[in-house]
Amino acid sequence: MKLALATGAALFCGLLNNLHAEETKPEHEFSWNAGIASEYRYRGISQTRLDPALQGGADYVHNPDGLYLGTWLSTIKWIKDTPGAGSTPAEWDIYAGKKGQLGADISYDAGALAYVYLNNKLDQAGLKDANTLEFYGQLSAGPAYLKYSHAVTNLFGIPDSKNSGYLDAGLNFDLGADYTFNMHAGYQKVRGMNSQAATYTDFKLGVTKEWKQHGVTVSLAVIGTNADKVFYASPANGQFMGKSRLVMTAVKSF
Repeated sequence: MKLALATGAALFCGLLNNLHAEETKPEHEFSWNAGIASEYRYRGISQTRLDPALQGGADYVHNPDGLYLGTWLSTIKWIKDTPGAGSTPAEWDIYAGKKGQLGADISYDAGALAYVYLNNKLDQAGLKDANTLEFYGQLSAGPAYLKYSHAVTNLFGIPDSKNSGYLDAGLNFDLGADYTFNMHAGYQKVRGMNSQAATYTDFKLGVTKEWKQHGVTVSLAVIGTNADKVFYASPANGQFMGKSRLVMTAVKSF
């Protein structure tokens, strides 16, 4: 899902060029997806200690007005790697919003995203509850998009980090033959006493290939950050979770 959130509004612009296809869509549209990743990176930081992840989700769209609701899950390791924080094995995302057009060339996507870490005990490990709620807004023009996400809770358990924000700019350019060039740069501003160590920028450069007849999408990207190597080191083995790496993801949609 997170890949979809990052690219969905940019691709949504193309709907104006496919009005007939849009008219044939059902009023209520449901879809499901399942995937595997060489590692789960979010905002450039590995959530799985640089190890592979299993992922999947489901989405509903009310096509007449662009309202949507969805959920997505991925295996993670960072909570159980934190001493005393419990053994939460997965991240569960729940999101809802609305997409639409602002004139002929600009589309928007606005909504809320809850990150749920069931039974996490991060607040008993000297941190705060890992559960996080963000509101987001995105504008897209052609292949380019600009998105801002604002946390109204502490951010992923970091103390005093309420009102942290993430700015995301990207380009998803159609190369033809169902290949897409993906480029992204992000800036994570973390509030609170850990602001200097926790704030960073991240990047992604990659290519996505879609096999529409099979509902399969494969992406290959170089992802990295300039994050603090101590603050974002794994408690389990000391490895830096924001190092530049080649990441592959394969998703099957139903």
